[in-house]
Amino acid sequence: MRIRTIATGLAVAACLAISGCSGSTTADSVSPLGKPAGQTKSGAPVSTTPLSSSSLAGRLLAEGDLGQDYTRKPEKTARHDDTTVIGCPALEQLGGEAAVGGNLNFPNKATATFVYTGSTGSDISEELYSDTAPKLADGTKRIFDAMNGCPVYQLVIGSKPVKIATQKLAAPALGDEAWSQLLTFTAGGQDSIVKQTAVRTGTILLVVSGSPALVDSHVEKALSKANTAS
Repeated sequence: MRIRTIATGLAVAACLAISGCSGSTTADSVSPLGKPAGQTKSGAPVSTTPLSSSSLAGRLLAEGDLGQDYTRKPEKTARHDDTTVIGCPALEQLGGEAAVGGNLNFPNKATATFVYTGSTGSDISEELYSDTAPKLADGTKRIFDAMNGCPVYQLVIGSKPVKIATQKLAAPALGDEAWSQLLTFTAGGQDSIVKQTAVRTGTILLVVSGSPALVDSHVEKALSKANTAS
């Protein structure tokens, strides 16, 4: 099955990093926790049934979870410019939208982006997906593998060229599987750095994107809320 989108929320990461990006919105590493399968880090049972989009929406972080001066960005109707991938055959095979448009191709999803009013470069986004555990694991792994197989490549979004450099990072010891990478976007002579961490626990996949410090600070909180029983 063809995956229609980018490496775990690269669309959101690109919009966080590059002004004017259209739309609404690393290592491939398994991180064993020394816990029985089917349990969260706290030992709570993990659902084996995929969750609905509405259920996922109730598990997203809120402004109060992030601290003062954060505001949730209103969602907009998605609009994707033509995208061409240059210098990365693996991503080219996944299609142009796999490089900057839309969300991961899982049936149930919920997303939120938060803007910090105190300074620029402090925005953070969260995405939650749900599907069977094998589908989540396979789809996420394939996209991270494709991106990390190309340390440097270029996207042309509409008429705008964007250089992207990827760096594998050690995955955090969270969930059943975890992936992490650092993305450097270069456009208009300016560089923007975005960290992405994805964590799968059972039938839930969490993706947090933003500045490295913010991702590290909030990923565990996001994961705990995502895995809270309804």
